Amino acid sequence: MNSQRTIIIAVIIIGAIAVFALSRTVFKNDFPLPKGGETKKETVSIPNEDQTFSTKEIMVTDGTKHSVPLNEILGGGPPKDGIPSIDNPKFVSITEASKSLNDSEPGIALDINGTTRFYPFQILVWHEIVNDTINGQRVLVTYCPLCLSGIVFDPVVQNERVEFGTSGKLWNSNLVMYDRKTDSLWSQILGEAIVGELTGTQLKVLSSDMTRFGEFKKLHPKGSVLSRDTGTTRFYGQDPYGDYYTTPGTYFPVGKKDDRLGDKDFVLGIVVDGKAKAYLPEAVKKAGELTDQFAGKTIVARYEKDIDAVRLFENKADGTVERINPFGAFWFSWAAAHPDTELLK
Repeated sequence: MNSQRTIIIAVIIIGAIAVFALSRTVFKNDFPLPKGGETKKETVSIPNEDQTFSTKEIMVTDGTKHSVPLNEILGGGPPKDGIPSIDNPKFVSITEASKSLNDSEPGIALDINGTTRFYPFQILVWHEIVNDTINGQRVLVTYCPLCLSGIVFDPVVQNERVEFGTSGKLWNSNLVMYDRKTDSLWSQILGEAIVGELTGTQLKVLSSDMTRFGEFKKLHPKGSVLSRDTGTTRFYGQDPYGDYYTTPGTYFPVGKKDDRLGDKDFVLGIVVDGKAKAYLPEAVKKAGELTDQFAGKTIVARYEKDIDAVRLFENKADGTVERINPFGAFWFSWAAAHPDTELLK
């Protein structure tokens, strides 16, 4: 009897310790933000891609730099890295991937100097970030299921390519990342640091396409596909968001609604000299190709049938054509981040 009682007490103690440890993990605020306090404006220098600098006005509250109101940054539930990034991704052949992917599976297709990779949403939905390296170049593959935004960045922070992770926070129902060098918080839909040391700094968007596995394997039969062997156990193939993508409403608050489109219409957004514009792929698909004048530039939106996706280009004055790398996302997300955005639909 005494031995049984001892075992029961031990189990209770172990259980209590486990619950305490779990609560510390789940409810820990890894990125405490000031509440209240005096907010001042400050002008900072931001490095550009061409090695020049531009200035940006930001806010400082109790010593914390930020570019969006702090009360708009909300906890999404999981703690820092509670949604685990994939930091050592493995890849499989098209043949191997076909055992678990059907042709209609969506994902992000990436081509870096001839090396082609496909990142299925059925894996990304559980991780949201892949810190990958292709031909010696680190790339940051990101996906926010709440906004259907799959965006690939060049993760240069202070002249060094670094890893990113999930912060557990959201801004306008969109993924907020953090860099593992300075712990600054970054908005995916802005591609910009919004809190911390690097506030105002932007990441370069890399060329990628949101397409389906069937199109990818036709174009790249020797391409590779992100493996389910991620180091974590998840229900790959089952989407925890269910019918969220096709039903009205969002799970988290969004600052401003714009009724020019449905909240979950998918758009491609660009920013030129501080001005934003969104293009509705469905409109481009119907027309085949649309030419637009925006911010002094000639923008061509073209439907690419072989990948069933829309790409954007700039026709330059010297006759050359340069691909533009947009932010693809649900309309509610783009419009909330850029309330003055123009729209081609």
